[in-house]
Amino acid sequence: MKLSILDQAPISAGKTAQEALTTSVNLARSGEKFGYTRYWIAEHHDIGGLACPNPDVMLGIIGAQTDSIRIGAGAVLLPHYKAYRVAETYNLLATLFPGRIDLGIGRAPGGSAEATMALSDNYLEKVREYPDLLDELSQFLNQSFPRAHMFSKIVASPVPETAPQPWLLGTSEKSAILAAEKGMPYTFGQFMSKEDGPKIIRNYKEKFVQIHPAKTPKVIATISVICADTTEEAENLALSNQFWKVLQDKGEGNDGVPSVEEAKAYSFSDKEKNKMERMKQRMVIGNPKEVAEQLYDLQKQYDVDEFMMVTITHSYEARKKSYELVANKILDG
Repeated sequence: MKLSILDQAPISAGKTAQEALTTSVNLARSGEKFGYTRYWIAEHHDIGGLACPNPDVMLGIIGAQTDSIRIGAGAVLLPHYKAYRVAETYNLLATLFPGRIDLGIGRAPGGSAEATMALSDNYLEKVREYPDLLDELSQFLNQSFPRAHMFSKIVASPVPETAPQPWLLGTSEKSAILAAEKGMPYTFGQFMSKEDGPKIIRNYKEKFVQIHPAKTPKVIATISVICADTTEEAENLALSNQFWKVLQDKGEGNDGVPSVEEAKAYSFSDKEKNKMERMKQRMVIGNPKEVAEQLYDLQKQYDVDEFMMVTITHSYEARKKSYELVANKILDG
């Protein structure tokens, strides 16, 4: 089993965005040391408690401070941008850090309607054009425009020896089918989806092979994981993330991830308790042995070779330790 890291660059309540971003750089370095396959950082715009609106900048910093771990965006929100600009940026990163760059691509807005308007006046139109945008990006990366096409005269330079590896990210059947049609590797965001992940991945693979029989489909499932020395400690750590989601649903939580103590002191309604229990059921929480057992069980359900884990805790040290404990149990075991 391969393990990877998805980092949303969460800001802990009482901490600063600078501290969160510095922690992200350190997490990537630690992930490399622990044996993780890849580290991806997400793109969000004006969402309270999340520090990274621009994965491209962070990847330049992270790439310079790591040596071997694959690094990438999870994801570049393509409808906001011109394909040529994205191709230039990731070709530049792939030139600087050969054979290590992943280009995760998504179509979510990544923020409020106002933030979306500030980024792109025609976002909804670009969402409708998303399949064509993917084709255009691929043609820039592979220099494969037809000779008669205007863009065949330009190059997304610098051209790296090894091109960035595109991945299509999604949480639904629609995104999986699009990835299959385009012959792209697919990352399913289980931690954000209420849909039947194993079925979606199975349909992706079947559709992919039908359309591209000479190619092999590649899949990553992204899940929420919190691991600690003991089950009780892991469940306590998970309270921070669960409580934060409750606050966000109420339009609160902009100060960042609350502490375990804040979560324990809060008086939850029955509705909020039910919501937290549902969240817990979709997370992998426990001591190293329990987490490993759950991951191997999910591996059978999803039929994937790689899990990308997103871990959000108030304590940055607890988050790092969670990734370390899982790696020690599975990658070293």
